[in-house]
Amino acid sequence: MLFTTEHVALAESMRAGTLVEHLDIRFGVNAEGRLQASMPVDKRTFQPMGLLHGGATAALAETLGSVGSALLIDLSKQATVGLEITANHLRAVREGRVTATAELVHQGRTTHVWDIRVHDEAGKLSAICRLTNMIIDRQ
Repeated sequence: MLFTTEHVALAESMRAGTLVEHLDIRFGVNAEGRLQASMPVDKRTFQPMGLLHGGATAALAETLGSVGSALLIDLSKQATVGLEITANHLRAVREGRVTATAELVHQGRTTHVWDIRVHDEAGKLSAICRLTNMIIDRQ
């Protein structure tokens, strides 16, 4: 699936009043058309040792994959909910912004699986995440 600036605009419109807005998660698309999201490494996302909190990294990854799934379904009839997330934290990040890039691994009728890689501003890999979303019918 190739994402466009129109997808980014829709993703950005979902931020207001959510954890996404609080953490200043911003959406974009890379040159290959993959959906991306970035987040600051600051007092909102630090753990007590002054490093990017693993839970904040997981929130970034889940946000990106969930929004990615939302952009692939008919939101008037369906919704997406996270079913499982794993995160392998590989490198500490102390400042700047981290950027997550999502790749759709599986797009089934009721589940989507995303591979999400998080890099620091120097392009160093800091985390690898896997997210499984369930696609449900709206009541």
